[in-house]
Amino acid sequence: MEVRPFSGEDIPAFLALADAEGWLCDRWEFDFLLGAFPGGCFTLTEGDEAVAFVTSVRYGESGWIGNLIVDDARRGRGYGTLLMHRAFDALLAAGAKTVWLTASVAGRPLYERMGFREADRVVRWRGTGQSGPHPGEEPVRLEEMARLDRAGWGDDRQSLIAAVAARGTVLRNGGGFLVLQPFGDGFQVGPWGGEGKRAAELLAQARLLAGEGRGMFLDAPAGNDPGAALLAGSGFAPAGTTSLMYAGAEPAYLPARIFALATMGSMG
Repeated sequence: MEVRPFSGEDIPAFLALADAEGWLCDRWEFDFLLGAFPGGCFTLTEGDEAVAFVTSVRYGESGWIGNLIVDDARRGRGYGTLLMHRAFDALLAAGAKTVWLTASVAGRPLYERMGFREADRVVRWRGTGQSGPHPGEEPVRLEEMARLDRAGWGDDRQSLIAAVAARGTVLRNGGGFLVLQPFGDGFQVGPWGGEGKRAAELLAQARLLAGEGRGMFLDAPAGNDPGAALLAGSGFAPAGTTSLMYAGAEPAYLPARIFALATMGSMG
């Protein structure tokens, strides 16, 4: 057994394990991670076979651990714990004071032993697009999106915002912004942030861009009650929950300013 840095050659093996688990993740995430924080991504091997993985990324004074996965036949050997500590230590060494992650029921005990505590819950929502004229797009400055995003998360995540904006369609109004990202034969909504009063306009525009019957999904903080009501009123339905947890310094987290995460649990 050996732990080594995650590389681009590991991506197909990881995606195969993730697909077996029913995870929603895409290759672009790993291209971003390996460019943004390669020192926080690790692979565990047995012989010549990669059997477990973890990724992490740092934003300013915070970090995010995602994509901890162990081949089903190798679970119970402590591989997940070992990889979690490696990623956690890498973030602390890089200057992160707060470390985030989302936890399933099965994974939560491990994270609690490491000092993580629940800040909120994350609800996965699914819905569909609708027919109608496509809304016009307005130029959006990256700095403005990063400012609105920081109001919810309390840290500068401009590198992540730039990556998702480059691959999706950005919508904005006076109250916030929303990115509609292509994902398989459907769309991911997120990041989506700002003030609640005009969030409905952004979701309506995103549904028009997606088109009639096209699948849409997002991860949203449970602590944003108006956001949940808006999604339910727009025909979206909950499809599962995870725990949003952190360790270290208490974050300046304001779920009322966050309507959807930028990724499906892997990078916040």
